[in-house]
Parts: sequence; structure tokens; C-alpha cells
Amino acid sequence: MTVRSLSALILAALFQVAPPPPAAQADEAVGAYLAARQARYEYDFAAAARYFTQALTEDPSNPVILENAVVAYMALGQFDRAIPIARKMEADDLRSQISHMALFVEAAAKDNYDALLTRIEDERGMGPLADGLIEAWAHLGKGDMSTALDVIDDVAEQRGLRGFALYHKALALASVGDFEGAEAIFSDAEDGPLQRTRRGALVWAEVLSQLGRNQDAIAMIDDTFGGDLDPEIDSLRARLETGDQVPFTRIGNVRDGLAEVFYSLGQALISETGGEYTLLYSRAAEHLRPGFVDAIIMSAELLEDLERLELAAETYRQVPRDDPSFHAAEMGRAETLHRSGKTDAAIEVLVQLTQTHGDLPAVHVSLADLYRQVEDFENAVSAYDRALELYAERETDQWFVHYARAISHERLGQWPQAEADFRKALELNPGQPQVLNYLGYSLVEKQIKLDEALSMIEQAVAAQPNSGYIVDSLGWVLYRLGRYDEAIEHMERAAELMPVDPVVNDHLGDVLWAVGRQIEARFQWKRALSFVDLENPSPDIDPDRIRRKLEVGLDRVLEEEGAPPLKVADDTR
Repeated sequence: MTVRSLSALILAALFQVAPPPPAAQADEAVGAYLAARQARYEYDFAAAARYFTQALTEDPSNPVILENAVVAYMALGQFDRAIPIARKMEADDLRSQISHMALFVEAAAKDNYDALLTRIEDERGMGPLADGLIEAWAHLGKGDMSTALDVIDDVAEQRGLRGFALYHKALALASVGDFEGAEAIFSDAEDGPLQRTRRGALVWAEVLSQLGRNQDAIAMIDDTFGGDLDPEIDSLRARLETGDQVPFTRIGNVRDGLAEVFYSLGQALISETGGEYTLLYSRAAEHLRPGFVDAIIMSAELLEDLERLELAAETYRQVPRDDPSFHAAEMGRAETLHRSGKTDAAIEVLVQLTQTHGDLPAVHVSLADLYRQVEDFENAVSAYDRALELYAERETDQWFVHYARAISHERLGQWPQAEADFRKALELNPGQPQVLNYLGYSLVEKQIKLDEALSMIEQAVAAQPNSGYIVDSLGWVLYRLGRYDEAIEHMERAAELMPVDPVVNDHLGDVLWAVGRQIEARFQWKRALSFVDLENPSPDIDPDRIRRKLEVGLDRVLEEEGAPPLKVADDTR
């Protein structure tokens, strides 16, 4: 069975349309049930857990309520509350992959390997991949390495599961000190080398060091990550360069191996299923291995994707300050604070991070991006400056940072600096459509280098023909060049792609006016006004100017502004 099939099984177990409770139940129970379903729909796991538990007091054997309560508590990481409900489901002979997962976690946390094996034998598991890997680690926990390896080899023969199986085989061998066997799997010419995930590369580096092959480990790290290393990888590489043997720390015991099963499966499920289902796996990994930072960050990111921002921020805060991934967790926490409207707090988190982790360019980029989003462009430029200084020391090309700094310079009216950064970004990433579009559009607005601007925007459209912003830019540059009949086709296409964007509708109105379709032009200007967000106005739209065009027409507005008049190609207007 493939990982996709595993995902389908999880979805089938979870994604059920719950029937309404019997009419004879009390109104209070019905209210709790409906509130629970709404909370579950909104991924408000705390409220869902509370209300589903309340509903169980009136209907204690309802399978849908039972399973949903287990899901909610597991999503919160509260396995002590999920497990008794899962036991109730099993006592009622209700088969559910979710309850099976909770009971697997219970047995694993207690190092009860016989219970794990019995559950798999009785077909009370989670599917072939999870069951196979859990069974292998359970045999290892009982001291039977031979059987553990045989089970993993069986899993590896199943279509689509070989990579998972071999990775865990390498972990199992390394966990008992067979580093030669583990390294043979990582570097095997027939099956590998195994796909180099970040975590897998760290395991392999430690294995190589245990074999006295630090230089090979360094070469593998450089080949995998290049020069832009995060603190943990940078620290590992520095330790390898000393020539000292780096200890193997990735798997300390069988429980760690079982936690790795849930974590690696969760990583695979991210692209296959909704975040709620994947969250159950990362929470299981957290429970089995307290302080498992990769799993904690994974849970926090999933919660952020589900818009449970407060819970995500709390989860990010669980990463210890002295952990190499602390900066990543704090940047994630700052993003959740900003998205939840606590922008000042988000900025403070990142400012503090520049004090403790100021040697990391990514920290300054995150702060600069946040300043740019809140239109504090001066501080944004300063933070981008510092990031680029640090990147230069690492000899890493960062086109996006130049692009973002260019936008900040442009907003400050510092055009020479902005243009230089835009062109540097294109030098580092030739043909990048967003840069071509922004630079081209800016040249159009300044009415300079219009032929070059047209060429840039045409390249951008060729790269992203369905981008409304870029198609709008092409229509606008043609309008600025006086090629109105050519412009109209592109402007109408842009309006199709972005029908409620005020800038696009305003531009379309101007082009329609230029070709003599004045009634339609006024209609588009009215549409543009209706889409303007008056509470958070865009600097690219001027509602007063649109109102003036509605009053006197575009020709008169251009005259009042001292701008060149529209070119007259014929007498249709």
C-alpha cells in the first residue's frame, strides 16, 4: 500500500458526516453536539474537546462523538485524555484507526512491546506502513534484531514504501551501534543514496563520524545544503572539522525510534491530507519523545496553517532557548502573532532575536519583511542591509532580499537605490517574472525607459500568463505608449483574472476611455471605487482621482494634472 493509500485510510476514518443525535435526547446534549461540530469545523480543538466530552455524558456510546473527542484531545497533545476514550471505543468493539493510533501511543510510551505486537497481530493497527515499522521497532525493543530487520525488509518490498523502510532500517542499526550497516544503507548504490531530507542528512553525518569519516560527512553536508547552513547544521559541520568523533544522538532508544515512525509518516502526509490529520502524527511523536523539537515545530506549523494562531504560538514557545532551532521557532511565533493582529509583539520577538541570534541573516530578513508589511520601509531597508552583509560573508546569492529591499526603497521614493536592487535581483535570478514585472511597471509609472519596460513585462507575461498583476502591467505599459487598441485586450484579460481588484478595474477604465468607450469606462471606474478598502487603502489607488474622472472625464483630469494628453489615433472619441 502506498503512502497515498494510507492517507486515504486516515481520511476514511476521520472525515465522516456525523448524524444528528436522536430527537429524544435532551436539548442540552444537542446543543453541546452542535457546538462541538462547529468547533471541529473551525479546528478549535479545545472547544471541540470540551463540547464532545459534554455530549458523551448524554450519549456515551456514540461512535462518531467518541472518535471526534479522541481527535480533539490528540490534536491538543492531551493523550492522557484521549486514551481513556479510545479504550472505551475498543471496549465497545468500535474499530477506528484514530483510536488504534492513540492506543499504539499508549503502549509505546510504556515500552509495552508485547502489547504493540498483539495489537498488530489482532489487526488493530493503522495500516501496512505504520504497522510494519512499529512492529519492527517493537521486536528491537524485545532484543530481537534479526526479526526486526526481516519485518523492515518485508515492508521495503511493498510498492512505494522502500524509502521509508530503508531509512528506519538504518536508524535501527545505528541505534545498536552498527554504524557500518547504517552507512551502507545511506550510500547504497542500488537503492540510494536515500533521499536527503534534512533530518536524514544529520543522521548520516553522525553515522559517518562514528566511522571516522568526518571529511565524507562534511562533503555530504556541503553537497546537500550548500553554504546557507542553519545553526544546528553549521554547528555539526564545525564539530566535524575539528576531527573529533561526533556522538550519535538521533535515536537514543526504541521509544525514540517509534516517535520517528510517527514523525516521518507525518512528514509524508503533509502533502497528502489536511493539516488536522497530519497533526495527530506530530503530536504522537511529541508525546513519545518529549522535547522532540522537529515534531514540536511541525505541530506549530500545522496549527498555523489551520489558523489556530494562539495555539500555534504556544507550541512554538515550547522550543527551548538553547536549542539550535530556537530561532526558527521564534520566527514562526512572530508570524503567528502578526497574523493574529499582535504586530507590535511580533516585531518585539524579532528584535529580541536579532540580539541573541544576530549572526543569522534569516532573522534580519524576517524582521525586514515584517517592517515592509507594516509599511515601515526605513527600518525594513536597515534590516535588509544587515541581512545582505551577513549573506555576503557566506557567499550566498540572495536575489529575493535585493528584490524586497528594492520595493522598500521604491516606496521611500529612493528610485536610484531601488532600480539598482531590482537589477541586482535580475542579475542573480535572470528572467524572474515578479522582478521583471515590478521593475517594468515602476518604469512605466515613471514614464521612463518604456521600451525596456515593455520588453521586461512581455517576458514576465510569457513566464506567468495567468497572473492578473503581470497581465495588467502589460496592458498598462501599452497604454502609456499610446498603443490603446493593443492595451485593451490585455486589460480586459487582467480584469477577468482579477475581477475585484480596484487597480485593475481603474486601469481598464482608463484604457476604455482612451479608445472612446466612455460609458464602459465610467462603469469600470465605479467598480474600482466599490472595491477600494477605505480602512486599509492601497498606495496604488487614489479614490479621489477616480471620483474626479467620473465627474469630468480622463482628458480633463490629465489636463488638470499637467500630464500629456491622450494620443488621438482617430476621431472615434
